[in-house]
Amino acid sequence: MAYDDRFDDLIASLGGFYRSWLVYIGLELGFFARLRESGEAGLLPVELAAATGTHRPAVEVWAMAADAHELAELRDGRLILHDDVGAIVLDDHRAEFLGGQFSHAVVASMDWATMSDFFRTGTPIAHRPDRYRLAIERLTRQDIAVFFQEALALQPQLVADLTRGGRAVDIHCGGGRWLIAMARRFPSLELVGVESEPDSAARARAVVSQEGLSDRITIRETPATEIGPADTFDLAYFQYAIHQLPDAPGALRAAWAALRAGGRLLVLDWPLPSEPEEFRSRHGELILGVQLDELFQGTALVSRERYLAWFDDAGLPEPTGIDLPSGAALFLLERAP
Repeated sequence: MAYDDRFDDLIASLGGFYRSWLVYIGLELGFFARLRESGEAGLLPVELAAATGTHRPAVEVWAMAADAHELAELRDGRLILHDDVGAIVLDDHRAEFLGGQFSHAVVASMDWATMSDFFRTGTPIAHRPDRYRLAIERLTRQDIAVFFQEALALQPQLVADLTRGGRAVDIHCGGGRWLIAMARRFPSLELVGVESEPDSAARARAVVSQEGLSDRITIRETPATEIGPADTFDLAYFQYAIHQLPDAPGALRAAWAALRAGGRLLVLDWPLPSEPEEFRSRHGELILGVQLDELFQGTALVSRERYLAWFDDAGLPEPTGIDLPSGAALFLLERAP
């Protein structure tokens, strides 16, 4: 790459840092939602500030920056949200949803004050605030969309079986959003969420109650290796979870043991690419950024080969691995009927 091209490329990356914060603020303070509601009429910055209870001079700068970064457009002083931007950052039912990615990237970096110390010592951060786990829950709403739009589309028999009912468990369930989505999609299904983090378990119980689903969804605050007795579930599910657990093989073993005859074990995650060339892509750039934060907190994304090794270490058969269009991967294992 020529010197001038390299300079322009790095300038664009620096601008991307500011764009991430603009998106995060727009999500956190409701700017995008209000602008979308206003449609083609848009809002004056002073109107946007009044509607969101925010500081007018700051909102005026945000509006100009949003226009400069092509997130929205200023027309005669009114700020109008681009339809495609609104869909990508707000619509968490889409596999292309990136609002959670922006929230996670910004919230994670808030803890990076000691990142240089981590590089020097290799000692990960001792504790992360609740806001980090909340950001993870926003991030994994994209995973829920990927599960429904990509994973289930490839498993018609699973859809048919879940439609008839049964019991499913989400291990390391976070705020319980997958459980709620499953309860709505499959009205005859009974669901259990297993979560070891007290704040996440509390949020999951609260949102389940708010949705009026406490009669069908139970949240258990317990380690991922203590899922339940044998012959209990028809589906055991890990979503962006198995790589963060201290004992991945133990959690897989417990999930497998809790399945009934004919039950399925599913793992949905975002593996690291296996070849260097795969990293030289936009997906590679993003996943390595996430990996840096994972290492900082003492966990790590892993390759597809490592997932298969965890199944082997757990004493389980080799699962079927399916690469999904989004870049995620699904690992599937079925018990004999």
